[in-house]
Amino acid sequence: MSIESETIPVAVPETAKQAGEARPFDWVERSIWTDRMLEALVKGVKGDVWFSLIDKVYRPTTLQAAWQAVRRNKGSAGTDHESVERFEQRLEENIAGLEEELRTGAYRPRPIKRVYIDKLGSKEKRPLGVPVVRDRVVQTAIRLVIEPIFETKFKTHSYGFRPNRGSKDALREVNRFLKSGYTHVVDADLRAYFDSIPHEKLMQDVRRHITDGRLLELIERFLGQDIMEGLSRWTPEAGTPQGAVISPLLANLYLHSVDAAMEAAGFQMIRYADDFVIMCRDESEADKALHQVQQLIAERGLVLHPEKTRVVNVTLPDQGFDFLGYHFERGTRWPRKKSLRKLKDAIRAQTGRSNGTSLSAIAVNVNRTLKGWFEYFKHSHKWTFPALDGWIRRRLRSILRKRSKGSKGISGKMDHLRWPNKFFREHGLFSLVEAHMKLLQSSMR
Repeated sequence: MSIESETIPVAVPETAKQAGEARPFDWVERSIWTDRMLEALVKGVKGDVWFSLIDKVYRPTTLQAAWQAVRRNKGSAGTDHESVERFEQRLEENIAGLEEELRTGAYRPRPIKRVYIDKLGSKEKRPLGVPVVRDRVVQTAIRLVIEPIFETKFKTHSYGFRPNRGSKDALREVNRFLKSGYTHVVDADLRAYFDSIPHEKLMQDVRRHITDGRLLELIERFLGQDIMEGLSRWTPEAGTPQGAVISPLLANLYLHSVDAAMEAAGFQMIRYADDFVIMCRDESEADKALHQVQQLIAERGLVLHPEKTRVVNVTLPDQGFDFLGYHFERGTRWPRKKSLRKLKDAIRAQTGRSNGTSLSAIAVNVNRTLKGWFEYFKHSHKWTFPALDGWIRRRLRSILRKRSKGSKGISGKMDHLRWPNKFFREHGLFSLVEAHMKLLQSSMR
């Protein structure tokens, strides 16, 4: 479909149909998605296919909006060593250059820098791709143009990397099903999902709704970007790199057919990117759901991890499951072991015995970590928090004992008397127990 965007700003429609529900489209880029285009999006276009979209990608207003998003996200320089700050120094020239290259078809993505970050709870490293700044701007422009098209297709049980949705929404849905008597859960794990998506099958999914040849070619070029790691350089045959702006959207699109098939079969699947669970009422239903999703995943050319994919009965001890940082078991939830380990690693880095800053200064840094962690894990069972509070105070007492004059040869057995809990409260240390008690009191009002 080709619709010329209007330049006069008008009111955003309050709601639009998406997978059987009404959802606001307040997140769309208004310089692209005007009322006229949104109306076509909601009503549907002929053949359910859009074309003549590339001009909206290289439009200066789109590139400017994309640049603003890239600047907000910051990030490091790519293989060309150009930082966000350096790109901004010649912003007008850079935007004009991108417009010209995209308009004439001369644009070519530059190699992606491969870096590795720690993988939570594992000695392994997670590979990330860092595109150059100019590529991040162009990918963001593409996303601004095509994301609303696919958002009208995506299912309600998909929560990862989508507008107005997040992990807390997915967790609430899991909790709702558990409270409704869903006792058996298919706990699934996709092996190396982002690195194994077949390019041709992915592009077939894109082509079902977009037929603009130049835009399709541009997306294919991003999928085929060379990867550089040190002095090595190669072209990937599959996958969409984690770290690339457009990867989450394409990854959601590739699993959309799985979402649709599971929904049509009546299964209650909750998915966050490549992490998903299927909520079932009994073991028989769970076995059927597992068999079905195994077939669907195989048809997509993907692999479920055989050791990490299983059916659990959440009413039994040691038969819970982990999802989005939480562990669910026997009607309650608490942070999974990897989440606790990550928190403790962060606190250890801030509370080394040789830390030379004042206790109040240490508390400020620790509080920042604790408050962020508590905001996400505040709905854990109440016994989660006393042990963590005690562990943190013991680390701080160890610092104080080392600093204390005349403490040589004195054990730490009496530390809690020398520096009681009240002492740390007076120095402003955040208490997880007290924060949780306040949360419970406010919810009871």
